[in-house]
Amino acid sequence: MRNITDLTKRSLFELFRDGYTQYEFFLDKNTQYTYPYYGRLEEINFLRKIYNLKTMPGKYEGYKNAEEDIIKHTIANDDYEYCWVFNDERFGLKNGNDIEYLKFLCAIFHPENRNENGVWLSFLDKVNDLIKQDGYELYEESKISGKSVYSYRKITPEEIASNKFIPYSIRNKKDHDTSLSISKIIRKDIYNLMFRHNEIQSRSTETNLTYTVYSLEGLMIDIKDFYTPKAFNEKSEYIETNNAEQFIMHNLPEMVFDAIEKFPQYNNTFPDEINLIFKNHNFPYKLAGGKIEKIITNIFIKNEIIKEVGLKELIEEACLSYRSNNISDKQIAIEKLWDAFERLKTYYGSDNQKKASIERIISEISNNNNNYIELFDNEFRTLTTIGNDYRIRHHEMNKIEITDFNYYDYLFQRCYSLIQLVLKYL
Repeated sequence: MRNITDLTKRSLFELFRDGYTQYEFFLDKNTQYTYPYYGRLEEINFLRKIYNLKTMPGKYEGYKNAEEDIIKHTIANDDYEYCWVFNDERFGLKNGNDIEYLKFLCAIFHPENRNENGVWLSFLDKVNDLIKQDGYELYEESKISGKSVYSYRKITPEEIASNKFIPYSIRNKKDHDTSLSISKIIRKDIYNLMFRHNEIQSRSTETNLTYTVYSLEGLMIDIKDFYTPKAFNEKSEYIETNNAEQFIMHNLPEMVFDAIEKFPQYNNTFPDEINLIFKNHNFPYKLAGGKIEKIITNIFIKNEIIKEVGLKELIEEACLSYRSNNISDKQIAIEKLWDAFERLKTYYGSDNQKKASIERIISEISNNNNNYIELFDNEFRTLTTIGNDYRIRHHEMNKIEITDFNYYDYLFQRCYSLIQLVLKYL
């Protein structure tokens, strides 16, 4: 997956190498801002956290590994150009895949690495301005000790074109999750949380007239920017409403998600509180970076246990696409995962030795227990049959169509579970 263009990569390199200039109104002058990509760390220590430098080749003859030549040329002699790593092919930033690059960017802004006294936040904004043109964004995925931890995700063409917030229901209008449901008790907790934060907000009209509204009133006004808010009445008629409680309690679940995504602009503690409600109810969603995401248990296999590079890339690309609610991304996720499954079969040999390789894999994960040998042998065979008979690869014709959006979840989780188990033993 290589959607990040060379033009974007060059712009990112120049941003960290040269910084940016901004006019300061009160100072009446341009100010130059810079921020080192390695944050508060020494450059070598930052790179050690991301790469195993001792297993990477040295760039020049006479150096055993990358760590030796980096120390020589950045500490002893200091003759590498500033931000050299962006153009060093060993690190995958110049010609590597998108995921390698996005992980590197996330590491730059990780709380353990970034300089909290520096202008990292403005650099994060500029990085997002650049990568969003190629279909990605960095977003607050979680927190450590109250500080934001960033991850990456895809964004829709509509978000790129509009350059503004698009509610959940509109982002997923074509391919929404038909299994989505929000119970009455969760809805009640959602509304009660919003009501606790129903505070007076100051607003301005287009003619700069100032007025005040309560948060829930403002929520309903803001939703009208996207569509006419409606809810079901006692006769199950879907009618227009200005009542926030009715909108939350008697509405389609995707519209409730719209309100949840919009509400943080009225209260900055709301995201943490709504996620706690979801967690307490074992509701498999979270509000992350202003968007509702489905939580997939153990969705990412730790990189350090994937030794085979091609396999690692396929699994990471599958996981990135799977997190999207778009059906085309789900199709890509399934296809990439089954490609990973086929590659996994040859872990101990070539295609000609696939049978012997599978037998060895099964022997290892079953601990030579005949009951589990039979169990895992059947699972390998079943997943292989699914890959052969169903339209896992979208370009294949005359296969059984995957006719329900929810089947993608089932197929992905089943194949992923076996791959995850196998990798723990390999």
